[in-house]
Amino acid sequence: MTTIVLHPDKRFQTFERFGVSGAWWAQVVGGWTEKDEESGLPKRERIAQLLFDKENGIGVRCYRYNLGGGSAASGKGDFGNASRRAESFDTDGGYDWDRDANAVWMLQKAVQLGADEVVFFVNSPPERLTKNGMAHCSKPFHTNLAKENYAAFAAYCLDCVEHFCAMGIPVRYLSPVNEPLWKWTGGQEGCHYRPRQVQNLLRVFADALDARPALADLRLSAAENGDIRFYNKTYTRIVLGDSKIRKWVDAVDLHAYFVKPGFPLPPCFVDDRVTFLRRYRRFLDRRFPGVPVKTSEWTHMQGGRDYGMDSALEQTRVMLEDLCVLNVSAWQLWIAVSNVDYCDGLIYTDDDARTFELTKRYYAFGQFSRFIEPGSVRFAVDAGDDLQCAGFTKDGRHVVVVANHNEHDVPAVLPETVREIYLTSETHALTPVAPAERFVFPKKSVATLIIKEGGDAV
Repeated sequence: MTTIVLHPDKRFQTFERFGVSGAWWAQVVGGWTEKDEESGLPKRERIAQLLFDKENGIGVRCYRYNLGGGSAASGKGDFGNASRRAESFDTDGGYDWDRDANAVWMLQKAVQLGADEVVFFVNSPPERLTKNGMAHCSKPFHTNLAKENYAAFAAYCLDCVEHFCAMGIPVRYLSPVNEPLWKWTGGQEGCHYRPRQVQNLLRVFADALDARPALADLRLSAAENGDIRFYNKTYTRIVLGDSKIRKWVDAVDLHAYFVKPGFPLPPCFVDDRVTFLRRYRRFLDRRFPGVPVKTSEWTHMQGGRDYGMDSALEQTRVMLEDLCVLNVSAWQLWIAVSNVDYCDGLIYTDDDARTFELTKRYYAFGQFSRFIEPGSVRFAVDAGDDLQCAGFTKDGRHVVVVANHNEHDVPAVLPETVREIYLTSETHALTPVAPAERFVFPKKSVATLIIKEGGDAV
């Protein structure tokens, strides 16, 4: 019998928000105005509600808006899926704020429903500023942005931030660079940057921000590297080791991918995700103590649609590893909604039929986002070897997320002060269940325990 023991006095990082990206779907779903039969709402409103409303959804509080490069309007480039093209507000140095209307609608709706932090992220600079006039590179591992266009790129991004802030959109972060390490020669918008190019570009953005007092509260998000194994320390030194850039950066952002190759690795190569997280955490504590780290993107990199608990538990495992090993202060999923035959997104759509379906990943994500409030502090929880868990506290209210990855049930003794339990499993979907001192966590499940005020004892 496992006993869950809380240690609320042993505290770690302060947590901010869980987030999702609107890339590749909001510009489509944001135009679905026909009624959803089950809820009676327009379909786009129902999907927004499911994601961002806390009472009728999972209460996501951070929304990542894709500030596109313009491939949707120009039709240029190699894109197998048209929904991976993106709009740009750029018109040869001017602006057309009526563009990307569906995605902008979803952005505004997310904020209306409770998302209080918006991140603008860029995959490619506007096509007008790129070397080849396209929103992806022509040569593998060669940047598509000439140095003489750095300042114009910064001006464009900051003009967009100012415009949307004036509309009441809480744009807190701007990410000019996305996964700079990859070659980006097609399939989606993207731009390669060598480490020194990232540094030079971010220094230009820092200078531009120095000249814009209206954006004094904006921060740069960087460097959003694409795999936790490769060059993370290099990009981190560039972002945090440069005093000019550091002025505008309050955390280091990375993508938590750990994609295993389809071939055996040599013995000298450590093929263990947690080992890399621990190495990187030690590096941060040694070189840049006190600087928060955020997971700004992750998705289950696997082909085929999965609606069930297997991918939900893999997502949960990664979230708990990042929270408890890397001590991240924010965790953001890649796309919230997917229209492809791939294991990503919380919601699947059929764009031709304009229908949507929820996955167990949706409910498992909600086990975190619906209950862990911004400003919560993670504390230690002991649950033995059979369960993976994390605890958070704020204003005397404790939240403990527990995952049972096993193919068998796990009985456990819970703290006497548990007042609510929510469960996602093969037969539950973020379902409230009766609390009990002796509780059985079903096989392949995720549960959230709500501990009443003063519930420190076990």
